[in-house]
Amino acid sequence: MKLYSTNDKDNQVDLKEAVLNAFPKDKGLYMPESISKLPQSFFDNIEQFSFAELAFIVAQNIIGDYLSEKDIYRIVHRSINFPAPLIELDENISTLELFHGPSMAFKDFGARFMAELMSHFLKDEERVTTILVATSGDTGGAVASGFFNVPGIEVIILYPSGKVSPLQEKQLTTWGKNIKAVEVDGVFDDCQRLVKEAFLDKDLTRKYKFSSANSINIARLIPQSFYYFEAYKQVKDKSQDIFFVVPSGNFGNLTAGLFAKKMGLPVKQFIAATNLNRTVPDYLETGEYKARPSVQTISNAMDVGDPSNFSRMKELYGSTWNMMKKDITAYSYNDHQTKEGLTELKHKKSYTADPHGAVAYLACKEHMQKEKGQYIFLETAHPGKFLDVVESTLNSKVEMPTKLSDFMSKKKTSQACSNQFKDFKNLLLNL
Repeated sequence: MKLYSTNDKDNQVDLKEAVLNAFPKDKGLYMPESISKLPQSFFDNIEQFSFAELAFIVAQNIIGDYLSEKDIYRIVHRSINFPAPLIELDENISTLELFHGPSMAFKDFGARFMAELMSHFLKDEERVTTILVATSGDTGGAVASGFFNVPGIEVIILYPSGKVSPLQEKQLTTWGKNIKAVEVDGVFDDCQRLVKEAFLDKDLTRKYKFSSANSINIARLIPQSFYYFEAYKQVKDKSQDIFFVVPSGNFGNLTAGLFAKKMGLPVKQFIAATNLNRTVPDYLETGEYKARPSVQTISNAMDVGDPSNFSRMKELYGSTWNMMKKDITAYSYNDHQTKEGLTELKHKKSYTADPHGAVAYLACKEHMQKEKGQYIFLETAHPGKFLDVVESTLNSKVEMPTKLSDFMSKKKTSQACSNQFKDFKNLLLNL
Protein backbone atom coordinates (compact mmCIF):
# COMPACT_ATOMS: atom_id res chain seq x y z
CA MET A 1 0.00 0.00 0.00
CA LYS A 2 1.47 3.33 -1.11
CA LEU A 3 0.28 6.73 0.06
CA TYR A 4 1.12 10.23 -1.14
CA SER A 5 0.89 13.73 0.31
CA THR A 6 -1.97 15.92 -0.85
CA ASN A 7 0.61 18.72 -1.30
CA ASP A 8 3.08 16.65 -3.35
CA LYS A 9 2.14 13.48 -5.23
CA ASP A 10 5.82 12.60 -5.54
CA ASN A 11 6.10 12.45 -1.73
CA GLN A 12 5.16 8.78 -1.38
CA VAL A 13 5.44 6.57 1.70
CA ASP A 14 4.32 3.14 2.87
CA LEU A 15 1.57 2.54 5.42
CA LYS A 16 3.93 2.30 8.40
CA GLU A 17 5.46 5.69 7.64
CA ALA A 18 2.03 7.29 7.07
CA VAL A 19 0.68 5.94 10.37
CA LEU A 20 3.69 6.64 12.58
CA ASN A 21 4.60 9.99 10.99
CA ALA A 22 1.11 11.13 10.12
CA PHE A 23 1.88 14.73 9.14
CA PRO A 24 4.16 15.18 6.08
CA LYS A 25 6.76 17.94 6.24
CA ASP A 26 5.07 19.60 3.25
CA LYS A 27 1.99 20.06 5.47
CA GLY A 28 -0.27 17.90 3.33
CA LEU A 29 -2.19 14.80 4.40
CA TYR A 30 -1.51 11.25 3.28
CA MET A 31 -3.90 9.67 0.78
CA PRO A 32 -3.96 6.11 -0.62
CA GLU A 33 -2.44 5.99 -4.10
CA SER A 34 -5.47 3.98 -5.19
CA ILE A 35 -8.70 2.67 -3.65
CA SER A 36 -9.90 -0.54 -5.32
CA LYS A 37 -13.54 -1.46 -5.77
CA LEU A 38 -14.85 -4.45 -3.89
CA PRO A 39 -16.38 -7.25 -6.01
CA GLN A 40 -20.12 -7.25 -6.58
CA SER A 41 -20.31 -10.65 -4.89
CA PHE A 42 -19.33 -8.96 -1.61
CA PHE A 43 -22.38 -6.67 -1.79
CA ASP A 44 -24.65 -9.47 -2.99
CA ASN A 45 -23.75 -11.55 0.09
CA ILE A 46 -23.07 -8.76 2.59
CA GLU A 47 -25.84 -9.85 4.99
CA GLN A 48 -23.99 -13.12 5.61
CA PHE A 49 -20.98 -11.39 7.21
CA SER A 50 -20.53 -10.41 10.84
CA PHE A 51 -19.33 -6.85 11.43
CA ALA A 52 -15.77 -8.06 12.12
CA GLU A 53 -15.76 -10.28 9.01
CA LEU A 54 -17.03 -7.42 6.88
CA ALA A 55 -14.43 -5.05 8.38
CA PHE A 56 -11.66 -7.56 7.64
CA ILE A 57 -12.65 -7.72 3.95
CA VAL A 58 -12.74 -3.92 3.66
CA ALA A 59 -9.43 -3.50 5.53
CA GLN A 60 -7.74 -6.08 3.34
CA ASN A 61 -9.07 -4.31 0.23
CA ILE A 62 -7.46 -1.02 1.34
CA ILE A 63 -4.23 -2.33 2.87
CA GLY A 64 -3.59 -5.04 0.28
CA ASP A 65 -0.62 -7.32 0.85
CA TYR A 66 1.36 -4.74 2.85
CA LEU A 67 0.30 -6.67 5.97
CA SER A 68 -0.31 -10.39 6.10
CA GLU A 69 -3.87 -11.69 6.12
CA LYS A 70 -3.22 -13.03 9.62
CA ASP A 71 -2.08 -9.62 10.92
CA ILE A 72 -5.02 -7.75 9.39
CA TYR A 73 -7.42 -10.33 10.82
CA ARG A 74 -5.92 -9.96 14.31
CA ILE A 75 -5.92 -6.13 14.22
CA VAL A 76 -9.54 -5.98 13.04
CA HIS A 77 -10.92 -8.60 15.42
CA ARG A 78 -9.20 -7.05 18.45
CA SER A 79 -10.48 -3.56 17.66
CA ILE A 80 -13.88 -3.99 16.00
CA ASN A 81 -15.52 -5.99 18.78
CA PHE A 82 -18.62 -3.92 19.55
CA PRO A 83 -21.76 -3.35 17.44
CA ALA A 84 -23.03 -0.53 15.25
CA PRO A 85 -26.80 -1.15 15.17
CA LEU A 86 -29.09 0.52 12.64
CA ILE A 87 -32.23 1.76 14.44
CA GLU A 88 -35.28 2.36 12.24
CA LEU A 89 -37.19 5.49 13.30
CA ASP A 90 -39.74 5.40 10.49
CA GLU A 91 -40.00 3.88 7.02
CA ASN A 92 -37.54 6.39 5.54
CA ILE A 93 -35.22 7.43 8.40
CA SER A 94 -32.84 5.28 10.44
CA THR A 95 -29.96 6.13 12.72
CA LEU A 96 -26.66 4.28 12.88
CA GLU A 97 -25.61 4.14 16.53
CA LEU A 98 -21.83 4.45 16.75
CA PHE A 99 -21.53 4.86 20.52
CA HIS A 100 -21.36 1.28 21.76
CA GLY A 101 -17.58 1.23 22.26
CA PRO A 102 -15.60 1.92 25.46
CA SER A 103 -15.77 5.74 25.38
CA MET A 104 -19.29 5.72 23.89
CA ALA A 105 -18.41 7.76 20.79
CA PHE A 106 -17.75 6.86 17.16
CA LYS A 107 -14.07 7.74 17.63
CA ASP A 108 -13.63 4.35 19.36
CA PHE A 109 -13.55 2.64 15.96
CA GLY A 110 -10.62 4.70 14.73
CA ALA A 111 -8.76 4.91 18.04
CA ARG A 112 -8.83 1.18 18.79
CA PHE A 113 -7.89 0.17 15.25
CA MET A 114 -5.05 2.71 15.26
CA ALA A 115 -3.78 1.48 18.64
CA GLU A 116 -3.62 -2.10 17.35
CA LEU A 117 -1.97 -1.04 14.08
CA MET A 118 0.61 1.15 15.82
CA SER A 119 1.38 -1.58 18.34
CA HIS A 120 2.07 -3.92 15.42
CA PHE A 121 4.43 -1.42 13.79
CA LEU A 122 6.19 -0.50 17.05
CA LYS A 123 6.70 -3.98 18.52
CA ASP A 124 10.46 -3.95 17.73
CA GLU A 125 11.05 -0.24 18.43
CA GLU A 126 13.08 0.89 21.44
CA ARG A 127 12.17 4.59 21.41
CA VAL A 128 8.83 5.73 22.87
CA THR A 129 6.34 7.21 20.39
CA THR A 130 4.44 10.28 21.60
CA ILE A 131 0.98 10.75 20.15
CA LEU A 132 -0.15 14.36 20.01
CA VAL A 133 -3.89 14.70 19.57
CA ALA A 134 -6.17 17.74 19.46
CA THR A 135 -9.78 17.17 20.45
CA SER A 136 -13.01 19.13 20.25
CA GLY A 137 -14.65 16.59 22.53
CA ASP A 138 -14.80 12.89 21.75
CA THR A 139 -11.50 12.14 20.00
CA GLY A 140 -9.43 12.58 23.15
CA GLY A 141 -11.51 10.20 25.27
CA ALA A 142 -11.47 7.51 22.59
CA VAL A 143 -7.72 7.87 22.04
CA ALA A 144 -7.07 7.76 25.79
CA SER A 145 -9.12 4.58 26.10
CA GLY A 146 -7.56 2.96 23.04
CA PHE A 147 -3.94 3.71 23.97
CA PHE A 148 -4.08 3.44 27.77
CA ASN A 149 -1.15 1.32 28.98
CA VAL A 150 -0.11 0.42 25.41
CA PRO A 151 3.66 -0.32 25.64
CA GLY A 152 5.97 2.11 23.87
CA ILE A 153 3.35 4.85 23.46
CA GLU A 154 2.55 7.98 25.43
CA VAL A 155 -0.37 10.29 24.59
CA ILE A 156 -0.67 14.06 25.01
CA ILE A 157 -4.21 15.36 24.48
CA LEU A 158 -4.86 19.05 23.78
CA TYR A 159 -8.38 20.34 24.38
CA PRO A 160 -9.95 23.84 24.43
CA SER A 161 -10.60 25.02 27.98
CA GLY A 162 -14.31 25.36 28.79
CA LYS A 163 -15.41 24.15 25.37
CA VAL A 164 -15.97 20.45 25.98
CA SER A 165 -18.72 18.96 28.13
CA PRO A 166 -17.90 18.15 31.78
CA LEU A 167 -18.08 14.42 31.09
CA GLN A 168 -15.90 14.72 27.98
CA GLU A 169 -13.32 16.61 30.07
CA LYS A 170 -13.25 13.84 32.67
CA GLN A 171 -12.71 11.30 29.87
CA LEU A 172 -9.64 13.29 28.78
CA THR A 173 -8.06 14.14 32.12
CA THR A 174 -8.46 11.23 34.55
CA TRP A 175 -6.35 8.41 33.10
CA GLY A 176 -2.82 9.07 34.37
CA LYS A 177 0.09 6.75 33.50
CA ASN A 178 0.86 7.19 29.78
CA ILE A 179 -2.02 9.65 29.13
CA LYS A 180 -1.50 13.41 29.72
CA ALA A 181 -3.94 16.28 29.09
CA VAL A 182 -3.18 19.89 28.16
CA GLU A 183 -5.96 22.45 28.66
CA VAL A 184 -5.50 25.17 26.01
CA ASP A 185 -6.80 28.71 26.47
CA GLY A 186 -8.41 28.88 23.04
CA VAL A 187 -10.57 26.94 20.59
CA PHE A 188 -10.17 23.59 18.85
CA ASP A 189 -8.49 25.18 15.83
CA ASP A 190 -5.78 26.50 18.19
CA CYS A 191 -5.22 22.98 19.53
CA GLN A 192 -5.03 21.58 16.01
CA ARG A 193 -2.57 24.31 14.95
CA LEU A 194 -0.32 23.65 17.97
CA VAL A 195 -0.17 19.95 17.11
CA LYS A 196 0.78 20.67 13.50
CA GLU A 197 3.46 23.21 14.49
CA ALA A 198 4.95 20.76 17.00
CA PHE A 199 5.33 18.15 14.26
CA LEU A 200 7.50 20.54 12.27
CA ASP A 201 9.59 21.99 15.12
CA LYS A 202 13.20 20.72 15.09
CA ASP A 203 13.80 21.18 18.82
CA LEU A 204 10.73 19.12 19.67
CA THR A 205 11.36 16.41 17.08
CA ARG A 206 14.84 15.93 18.53
CA LYS A 207 13.28 15.15 21.92
CA TYR A 208 10.11 13.38 20.77
CA LYS A 209 9.15 10.80 18.18
CA PHE A 210 5.73 12.23 17.30
CA SER A 211 2.66 10.69 15.74
CA SER A 212 -0.95 11.83 15.55
CA ALA A 213 -4.28 10.23 16.43
CA ASN A 214 -6.42 12.94 14.85
CA SER A 215 -8.20 12.21 11.61
CA ILE A 216 -5.17 13.63 9.83
CA ASN A 217 -3.84 10.10 10.46
CA ILE A 218 -4.95 7.70 7.73
CA ALA A 219 -5.23 4.93 10.35
CA ARG A 220 -8.30 6.73 11.71
CA LEU A 221 -10.12 6.84 8.38
CA ILE A 222 -9.64 3.20 7.36
CA PRO A 223 -11.79 1.77 10.21
CA GLN A 224 -14.31 4.62 10.00
CA SER A 225 -15.17 3.35 6.52
CA PHE A 226 -16.18 -0.03 7.99
CA TYR A 227 -19.43 1.05 9.57
CA TYR A 228 -20.86 2.48 6.36
CA PHE A 229 -20.80 -1.06 4.98
CA GLU A 230 -22.25 -2.37 8.25
CA ALA A 231 -25.10 0.13 7.93
CA TYR A 232 -25.81 -0.88 4.33
CA LYS A 233 -25.85 -4.53 5.42
CA GLN A 234 -28.70 -3.75 7.84
CA VAL A 235 -30.86 -1.76 5.40
CA LYS A 236 -34.02 -3.80 4.75
CA ASP A 237 -35.04 -2.21 1.45
CA LYS A 238 -31.91 -1.85 -0.67
CA SER A 239 -33.90 -1.03 -3.81
CA GLN A 240 -34.24 2.65 -2.84
CA ASP A 241 -31.56 5.33 -3.09
CA ILE A 242 -29.50 5.51 0.11
CA PHE A 243 -28.39 8.78 1.68
CA PHE A 244 -25.91 8.97 4.57
CA VAL A 245 -26.26 12.06 6.75
CA VAL A 246 -23.03 12.77 8.60
CA PRO A 247 -22.52 15.21 11.51
CA SER A 248 -19.36 16.99 10.35
CA GLY A 249 -16.62 19.00 12.05
CA ASN A 250 -13.15 18.03 10.88
CA PHE A 251 -14.81 15.98 8.09
CA GLY A 252 -12.89 12.76 8.79
CA ASN A 253 -16.12 10.81 9.18
CA LEU A 254 -17.49 12.01 5.87
CA THR A 255 -14.15 11.44 4.11
CA ALA A 256 -14.20 7.83 5.35
CA GLY A 257 -17.66 7.53 3.81
CA LEU A 258 -16.26 8.79 0.51
CA PHE A 259 -13.60 6.07 0.73
CA ALA A 260 -16.43 3.54 1.14
CA LYS A 261 -18.16 4.95 -1.94
CA LYS A 262 -14.91 4.62 -3.91
CA MET A 263 -14.89 0.95 -2.86
CA GLY A 264 -18.31 0.51 -4.45
CA LEU A 265 -20.74 1.15 -1.60
CA PRO A 266 -24.04 2.05 -3.31
CA VAL A 267 -24.65 5.50 -1.85
CA LYS A 268 -26.69 8.08 -3.75
CA GLN A 269 -25.29 11.02 -1.81
CA PHE A 270 -23.66 12.14 1.43
CA ILE A 271 -25.29 14.93 3.41
CA ALA A 272 -22.88 16.94 5.57
CA ALA A 273 -24.72 18.24 8.64
CA THR A 274 -22.90 21.09 10.38
CA ASN A 275 -23.59 23.63 13.09
CA LEU A 276 -22.75 27.34 12.74
CA ASN A 277 -19.23 26.38 11.66
CA ARG A 278 -20.20 26.27 8.01
CA THR A 279 -16.91 26.56 6.12
CA VAL A 280 -17.63 23.53 3.92
CA PRO A 281 -21.35 24.30 3.32
CA ASP A 282 -20.29 27.75 2.13
CA TYR A 283 -17.67 26.20 -0.16
CA LEU A 284 -20.25 23.90 -1.71
CA GLU A 285 -22.48 26.91 -2.34
CA THR A 286 -19.84 29.26 -3.75
CA GLY A 287 -16.82 27.20 -4.84
CA GLU A 288 -14.61 29.34 -2.60
CA TYR A 289 -12.98 27.90 0.53
CA LYS A 290 -12.63 30.40 3.37
CA ALA A 291 -11.28 29.12 6.70
CA ARG A 292 -12.51 31.12 9.67
CA PRO A 293 -12.33 31.10 13.47
CA SER A 294 -14.55 28.42 14.98
CA VAL A 295 -17.79 29.32 16.77
CA GLN A 296 -18.76 27.63 20.05
CA THR A 297 -22.01 25.63 19.94
CA ILE A 298 -23.81 22.92 21.92
CA SER A 299 -22.66 20.38 19.30
CA ASN A 300 -19.07 21.08 20.27
CA ALA A 301 -17.36 18.19 18.45
CA MET A 302 -18.24 20.00 15.22
CA ASP A 303 -16.83 23.38 16.29
CA VAL A 304 -14.15 23.46 13.58
CA GLY A 305 -13.52 26.46 11.34
CA ASP A 306 -10.79 24.97 9.14
CA PRO A 307 -11.44 21.24 8.67
CA SER A 308 -8.22 19.29 8.09
CA ASN A 309 -9.82 16.62 5.92
CA PHE A 310 -11.07 19.10 3.37
CA SER A 311 -7.74 18.66 1.54
CA ARG A 312 -8.49 14.93 1.21
CA MET A 313 -12.00 15.67 -0.04
CA LYS A 314 -10.57 17.97 -2.72
CA GLU A 315 -8.05 15.31 -3.66
CA LEU A 316 -10.80 12.73 -4.19
CA TYR A 317 -12.49 15.06 -6.66
CA GLY A 318 -9.39 16.50 -8.32
CA SER A 319 -10.17 19.91 -6.80
CA THR A 320 -13.30 19.97 -9.00
CA TRP A 321 -16.00 21.86 -7.13
CA ASN A 322 -18.96 20.72 -9.26
CA MET A 323 -18.02 17.03 -8.94
CA MET A 324 -17.84 17.27 -5.15
CA LYS A 325 -21.12 19.12 -5.13
CA LYS A 326 -22.72 16.22 -7.03
CA ASP A 327 -21.85 13.73 -4.26
CA ILE A 328 -22.15 15.99 -1.19
CA THR A 329 -24.86 18.37 -0.05
CA ALA A 330 -24.38 20.36 3.16
CA TYR A 331 -26.69 22.05 5.64
CA SER A 332 -26.02 24.00 8.84
CA TYR A 333 -28.13 24.70 11.93
CA ASN A 334 -27.93 26.92 14.99
CA ASP A 335 -28.31 25.86 18.63
CA HIS A 336 -31.99 26.74 18.78
CA GLN A 337 -32.71 24.53 15.78
CA THR A 338 -30.55 21.77 17.28
CA LYS A 339 -32.68 21.79 20.43
CA GLU A 340 -35.81 21.63 18.28
CA GLY A 341 -34.32 18.57 16.57
CA LEU A 342 -33.65 16.92 19.94
CA THR A 343 -37.23 17.61 21.03
CA GLU A 344 -38.79 16.35 17.81
CA LEU A 345 -36.77 13.14 17.87
CA LYS A 346 -37.87 12.49 21.44
CA HIS A 347 -41.55 13.30 21.08
CA LYS A 348 -42.26 12.22 17.49
CA LYS A 349 -39.77 9.36 17.07
CA SER A 350 -39.39 8.22 20.72
CA TYR A 351 -35.62 8.52 20.34
CA THR A 352 -33.15 10.33 22.59
CA ALA A 353 -30.28 11.69 20.51
CA ASP A 354 -27.21 13.76 21.34
CA PRO A 355 -26.85 17.27 19.83
CA HIS A 356 -24.73 16.04 16.90
CA GLY A 357 -27.30 13.42 15.98
CA ALA A 358 -30.02 16.06 16.22
CA VAL A 359 -28.19 18.25 13.70
CA ALA A 360 -27.96 15.27 11.35
CA TYR A 361 -31.67 14.52 11.80
CA LEU A 362 -32.53 18.09 10.79
CA ALA A 363 -30.46 17.66 7.63
CA CYS A 364 -32.33 14.41 6.90
CA LYS A 365 -35.66 16.20 7.10
CA GLU A 366 -34.52 19.09 4.94
CA HIS A 367 -33.01 16.99 2.18
CA MET A 368 -35.99 14.60 2.10
CA GLN A 369 -38.02 17.50 0.72
CA LYS A 370 -35.81 17.34 -2.39
CA GLU A 371 -35.14 13.62 -2.86
CA LYS A 372 -36.87 10.50 -1.66
CA GLY A 373 -35.00 7.43 -0.43
CA GLN A 374 -33.63 5.68 2.63
CA TYR A 375 -31.91 8.16 4.96
CA ILE A 376 -29.36 7.03 7.55
CA PHE A 377 -28.04 9.61 9.99
CA LEU A 378 -25.02 8.87 12.14
CA GLU A 379 -25.53 9.09 15.91
CA THR A 380 -21.95 9.71 16.94
CA ALA A 381 -22.08 9.82 20.76
CA HIS A 382 -24.26 8.66 23.62
CA PRO A 383 -26.60 11.48 24.79
CA GLY A 384 -25.23 11.03 28.32
CA LYS A 385 -22.02 12.71 27.18
CA PHE A 386 -24.03 15.93 26.77
CA LEU A 387 -26.17 15.55 29.85
CA ASP A 388 -26.79 19.23 30.64
CA VAL A 389 -27.94 20.13 27.14
CA VAL A 390 -30.04 17.03 26.52
CA GLU A 391 -31.78 16.94 29.92
CA SER A 392 -32.53 20.68 30.01
CA THR A 393 -33.86 20.59 26.44
CA LEU A 394 -36.05 17.51 26.92
CA ASN A 395 -36.92 18.24 30.55
CA SER A 396 -36.30 14.58 31.35
CA LYS A 397 -33.53 12.39 32.75
CA VAL A 398 -31.06 10.53 30.56
CA GLU A 399 -30.10 7.11 31.83
CA MET A 400 -26.33 7.11 32.29
CA PRO A 401 -24.38 3.95 31.42
CA THR A 402 -21.92 2.88 34.11
CA LYS A 403 -18.94 3.30 31.80
CA LEU A 404 -19.79 7.01 31.58
CA SER A 405 -20.97 7.72 35.13
CA ASP A 406 -17.83 6.15 36.61
CA PHE A 407 -15.73 8.98 35.14
CA MET A 408 -17.55 11.71 37.03
CA SER A 409 -16.09 10.69 40.40
CA LYS A 410 -12.52 10.65 39.11
CA LYS A 411 -10.04 13.48 39.69
CA LYS A 412 -9.13 15.77 36.80
CA THR A 413 -5.41 16.24 36.11
CA SER A 414 -4.31 18.59 33.33
CA GLN A 415 -1.70 21.22 32.50
CA ALA A 416 -2.83 24.69 31.45
CA CYS A 417 -1.33 26.37 28.40
CA SER A 418 -1.96 29.47 26.31
CA ASN A 419 -2.73 29.15 22.61
CA GLN A 420 0.75 30.46 21.70
CA PHE A 421 3.13 27.91 20.23
CA LYS A 422 6.13 29.19 22.21
CA ASP A 423 4.30 28.36 25.45
CA PHE A 424 3.24 24.93 24.24
CA LYS A 425 6.76 24.20 23.03
CA ASN A 426 8.18 25.20 26.40
CA LEU A 427 5.65 22.96 28.15
CA LEU A 428 6.67 19.98 26.01
CA LEU A 429 10.38 20.59 26.47
CA ASN A 430 9.88 20.55 30.23
CA LEU A 431 7.56 17.56 30.51
